[in-house]
Amino acid sequence: QVHLVESGGGLVQPGGSLGLSCAVSGTIFSAYAMGWYRQAPGKQRELVATIWSGGNTNYADSVKGRFTIVRDNAKNTLYLQMNSLKPEDTAVYYCNLKKGAGYWGQGTQVTVSS
Repeated sequence: QVHLVESGGGLVQPGGSLGLSCAVSGTIFSAYAMGWYRQAPGKQRELVATIWSGGNTNYADSVKGRFTIVRDNAKNTLYLQMNSLKPEDTAVYYCNLKKGAGYWGQGTQVTVSS
């Protein structure tokens, strides 16, 4: 059974940095594209970044140049490094395994506030 577990969220001041992790089990992690999504209160879930099995990446315009998505296939883990955080980055962040209909983690809260 496929499981995704996010960690690393928390409270950070504007301009700060935070790193998220997503541990994946129950599947051949390296074979699939992965993504980070976020959902702010009252808003739809949006795609933040994608990394394909070959390592190519894509980012939402709102995070380009500030966020970096990385995968470690040896550790079956996906990462999101977030720098220069803004209050509008506040959301629950989810990792997504792009296999079949897709698999989701439980989410981790990121709050950017002074």
